Amino acid sequence: MSKYSYFYRPEGIESRFELLVFDCQNQPFLPLTEHYHDCIGRIDKSSALSYIQCLLPFFTWLDQFSNYQGRQVQWDDSPDIIRIAIEDYLMNEMACKVRENDTFRFVNRTNKSPNTVNRFLSALKSFYKSLIRLKQYNHSNPLIDSYAILNDYKGHTEGVRKDKPRMPLEAGTEDATPHRRLTDSYFKLINEEWQPKIIGDIQLPYQVYQAGKKVNWSLREVVIARKLFETGARASEIIELTIGDYRSRKSLQEARTFNKGSHGKRVKFIRFSKDTVKLLMRYINKERIHYDELHRKFNDLPDEAPLFLTELGTPLTYEAWYYHWDKAMKECEIKLNPHKTRHWFVTSRLSEIYRTTKTEAEIKQKKKELIKYIKWKDEKTIEVYEHYFDEESHRKAHDGMLESMAQKEKEYMEQKKPKYRKKSKLTVIETSLDRIEIDDEIQELLDGLE
Repeated sequence: MSKYSYFYRPEGIESRFELLVFDCQNQPFLPLTEHYHDCIGRIDKSSALSYIQCLLPFFTWLDQFSNYQGRQVQWDDSPDIIRIAIEDYLMNEMACKVRENDTFRFVNRTNKSPNTVNRFLSALKSFYKSLIRLKQYNHSNPLIDSYAILNDYKGHTEGVRKDKPRMPLEAGTEDATPHRRLTDSYFKLINEEWQPKIIGDIQLPYQVYQAGKKVNWSLREVVIARKLFETGARASEIIELTIGDYRSRKSLQEARTFNKGSHGKRVKFIRFSKDTVKLLMRYINKERIHYDELHRKFNDLPDEAPLFLTELGTPLTYEAWYYHWDKAMKECEIKLNPHKTRHWFVTSRLSEIYRTTKTEAEIKQKKKELIKYIKWKDEKTIEVYEHYFDEESHRKAHDGMLESMAQKEKEYMEQKKPKYRKKSKLTVIETSLDRIEIDDEIQELLDGLE
């Protein structure tokens, strides 16, 4: 069965598009093509490509299975028709439960739903934003709940007096409105707060290196894989480094790079091991030199030269690199998205902090340094990892208690039973609790025992 697909512009072909999407009839499909190129510059290329990959199955389904009053749904239909099609797709293709609520819909994933539901909705919302911005979709965005925005705005501007605006906060006559981020999504995913993936397997990097060795990774792939685990950076932040990014830092173990949302501006640095430095320099001066058009070594390369090259001598892209990563993971049956190396890094760094640091003040300071290095927009992200270590600490303490109980049980059972054992009597002391002051926490404990 034919389906929507995309291809990169071949070498030597002139076109304003570097990527072109084709429909089920193998004809160029400009709406998705235009969307991809509109995203570039607003988000990084890997995210833009991820959006396209999420949308291709939906557009294939739209062409082949969508139905509204006996006809096929078109991508540029009115918002009401598009929403009906999306709802059908969510329920029938993504195994979601969709529930009506006034002017919007609640979407709940089931155990049969893929993990991409949230990204699919974000991608489709972004698609219509792009097409509206490009003046190719002549309606409001079907993925935006305009009524909810309007009602929330009214609630923040209308006072308690009928048909009157709110008094200023300084007046003190009306309660302050709670500050919260407005959600404008028509399809609201519930019970879907993002949680970082906690990966605590200390052997994971070495399993990946072995997988690469098994499929004969080049030195380039080895260096990138090592940097992923050692730096906590995203794959694109490593792949798109330049020679100047590496030269710009004081230490040979560091490079400057961009961050998600920085639009290519170098706003942070990454740090890696001395062993990786040796491999990197060997790659530049021995492997990379064969693909550089002028066969230049490190000292002869200009700052703007890409650090990593393809075999054609062009700058390495995420897509070209991912082919080699995916091949190694499949060969060794390792299910590992490259982004999970970032979570592995954070988990490992926190573990090291707790293992080597003695005081709470030092732990707090080192966590701040980690947050600054990893460049999280929301510092609270680290709390999820903290919760992981709290649970691990509890598990160890609990295991100790269980082992102690098992030992005591064994000792008790091995004791010689006495011929006569006097029954112990339980003495109950009655007292009036209203005469005794009980601490709130103790009272809460007592209430929980009832």
